[in-house]
Amino acid sequence: MSERIALGFCNNVDYEIVWNGTVLEDLVIHYQIHPDELNTRRQIQSDRDLLVSILGFMSRAEGGERFVSDSALIERFAARFEKEVTLGGTSVRAAIAMRKLGHRSALHLITLNDHVRRLIPSGSPYVCSNAEDCVYPHLIVQFGAGDRICAGEIDIRARRPNRLIFHCNADRIAMRLAPDFADLIAEAEVLLISGFNAMQDQRLLEDRLETVAGMLARLPDGAKVFLEDGGYFDPRFRQVVYRTLGRGVSVYSMNEDELQDHLKRKVELHDAGQVRQALDELHRNIPAAAMVLHTANWALAHGAGASEFAGALKAGVTMATTRFRYGDGFTSAHYREIENLAPSDENAAFAKAINAMGGGKLYCVPVAQVEQADATTIGLGDAFVGGFLPALLS
Repeated sequence: MSERIALGFCNNVDYEIVWNGTVLEDLVIHYQIHPDELNTRRQIQSDRDLLVSILGFMSRAEGGERFVSDSALIERFAARFEKEVTLGGTSVRAAIAMRKLGHRSALHLITLNDHVRRLIPSGSPYVCSNAEDCVYPHLIVQFGAGDRICAGEIDIRARRPNRLIFHCNADRIAMRLAPDFADLIAEAEVLLISGFNAMQDQRLLEDRLETVAGMLARLPDGAKVFLEDGGYFDPRFRQVVYRTLGRGVSVYSMNEDELQDHLKRKVELHDAGQVRQALDELHRNIPAAAMVLHTANWALAHGAGASEFAGALKAGVTMATTRFRYGDGFTSAHYREIENLAPSDENAAFAKAINAMGGGKLYCVPVAQVEQADATTIGLGDAFVGGFLPALLS
């Protein structure tokens, strides 16, 4: 059974903990955390290291994804908080989002267990590359704008909301691929490639990507291949991914944190000139027909014929903003409500400036303005993908 939309290549179980400043402040005192220790790049081998990483990201109001030494650390840390068990992975979260609007998709899974069977979107054909049930949970930490941790020498208030992902997932490190997925994509007009960012062995990564390249040959003529970036265990592996898959990629997509990881510098996201310069620089090195950058304030396409993605960009930011406001429980009615909201003056002005300087190679859509005190920050990029991909169907 084939579908017009196919989504690969990984999935996982998420532990979404409920933010509890009191618990975190008690841990700051217990571990005697000092401000000069806050670091988002340190190796995470203990509960203390994990706390330092969380505080480091929070102090910068940045999101990110980091590897930890052992899944037992995640189980132990999550047990301190209330939590909800959900499904993660760009492909599965995108499938859940697009199913809300009636779109089905075929899935490639690497992990199967009772949580997956219970939560996977109904009517989604799938294959799984793992013959045995297993769970390697991802810890999801969300902080809101204004959330504060004040204990001992630490006093941090988040300037804006964001999310953090921590994991030690053997299935994602191995990224076994199921050959049967090639049959599921035989009629696909759109294929998502994601999930290779956790791999740690370059030769194994190259082998997996060669398998994916072989699958791409099974796609019908004119099919679009959408490659979503991610927080890479080894940032050098990004080049391995886009160089191996090469010009078979129609759209290379990322968020603002991933853009800055690529460039190894900050980019002022309300400065149209800086943003254009950054994308011009990056696109010279990435052999994809188009690039997409999605942020909390706007999303844009870069490349020849960028305006052809106007509808997909609008659908993507609408889906992400709907999830931001209403969380997992959003409905198609919520989506239509957000679709009709106006952007802020600042976001609208940025989009106008970008579109004026684009020369046909840039097209930007501003995000609708919403106010939400308890906003959802996890899965917004995945929701963007879930809105964007169906709009690519012919």
